[in-house]
Amino acid sequence: MNGRLILGILGRLMVLEAAMMLPSLGVALAYREGDAAGFVWTILILLAVSLPAMLLSPARREVCTREGLVVVSLAWVLMSMFGALPFLFSGSISSPVDALFETVSGFTTTGASILPEVEGLPHGILFWRSFTHWVGGMGVLVLTLAVMPKLSGRGSVLARAESPGPTFSKVAPRMHDTARVMYAIYTGMTLLQLGLMLLSGLPLFDAAIHTLGTAGTGGFSNRNLSMGAYNNPWAEMITMVFMLLFGMNFVVYVRLLRGDGWKSFRSAEVGAYWAMAAVSTLLIAVQILPEYSSFLSALRYSSFQVSSIMSTTGYATANFALWPQFTHVLLLLLMVVGACAGSTSGGIKVSRVVILGKAMAREIGQAVAPRKVRLMKMDGRLISEQTVRSVLVFLFIYIAFLFLGTLAASSDGHDFVSSFSAAASCLSNIGPGLGVVGPAGNYGVFSPAVKMFLSFLMLAGRLEFIPLLALFHRELWGKGH
Repeated sequence: MNGRLILGILGRLMVLEAAMMLPSLGVALAYREGDAAGFVWTILILLAVSLPAMLLSPARREVCTREGLVVVSLAWVLMSMFGALPFLFSGSISSPVDALFETVSGFTTTGASILPEVEGLPHGILFWRSFTHWVGGMGVLVLTLAVMPKLSGRGSVLARAESPGPTFSKVAPRMHDTARVMYAIYTGMTLLQLGLMLLSGLPLFDAAIHTLGTAGTGGFSNRNLSMGAYNNPWAEMITMVFMLLFGMNFVVYVRLLRGDGWKSFRSAEVGAYWAMAAVSTLLIAVQILPEYSSFLSALRYSSFQVSSIMSTTGYATANFALWPQFTHVLLLLLMVVGACAGSTSGGIKVSRVVILGKAMAREIGQAVAPRKVRLMKMDGRLISEQTVRSVLVFLFIYIAFLFLGTLAASSDGHDFVSSFSAAASCLSNIGPGLGVVGPAGNYGVFSPAVKMFLSFLMLAGRLEFIPLLALFHRELWGKGH
């Protein structure tokens, strides 16, 4: 294990986090609400910790698999720990556990909050809270590779360990260039949505907060009623469209820009993604029709909520906890599935569901005709047995942690629906659930111990388990390669 290399990379990352706090510091200085000092102290602490680590000179600069797993896991933990300091120093959140929960929720783009009131928070804190979504959406290590010199010839080890989905795709020969291309598209889409949100009539600060939350598919808002506070159909429509767009695999956009045309959108995953969104929207609209004045009105609320839940953003324009039970079950299923691999969203991912469906069909066919050779393909490419195995292992771990999370949440005395949806929401990085953690509730009802476990679930879900669980494997810390 190359300890000097790991400390050096983490040191660079902490410097980057200090730089990322500068926009929030600027907002705090502009509004003069007393939260600027919290950012100044945090930046100074980050620099004091990180600069000595950056001076370390490792004998070997290549990032191997073990170092990559350690860097990715510790990076997200350290980013969250230091990112919680502005909440504490400003007095916005007094409990260290609550501050850590809020920050983990931000960086993992979950959007689960312990705050019953957000409109009284300083503007700088509100901006930092949403900016963590934007940073975490594409990945903190991918950002590091994009803005800093190439760490090694195997920088893809870091991105592969951090990126969501069963497979990892490079869009350029060098990982450094891949990261830059991805962030260029990410930034461009963010600025486009910001412009459209301003045209819809939202104030600049509000438009920025909800754009950052949409891009990272996180869902933090500066209003207690989330997007529903504005009652602005145009802003809702823009947010809905971009939630779905940010829930797509970014490789599709790269191929589109390279001239592949609309063929880029003809993948099995993208087709299943849009089909699930359309069918779910219609089913829920029919179910909630008696509660609204017209079908168009019901369609407005159902389409927004389906887009929000399926993309794992978590914004709300209505209290869907009051909708019929059928909608609850359907929304829970969408929570678990999530959006596309290679997006800023959480959940199991549509691509894994497609692969599982193909594997099931193959097993049934094999039982009918055992001697026939059956190859599984997706978008014209063979699906390897290793990919199928990794999908099955991922699903098993997901279900195991889902039940562990439900058990932990229920230990505080909450009902099954609240406990199950809280665990599913944190594991799939969504935010709002049902029951006490519905759109009108928050996660402050849980004990500190349960909040810590739910924070672990958010990190595990965002990193898709393996990097974080690898920290507890004894062979990771043993000698050898």
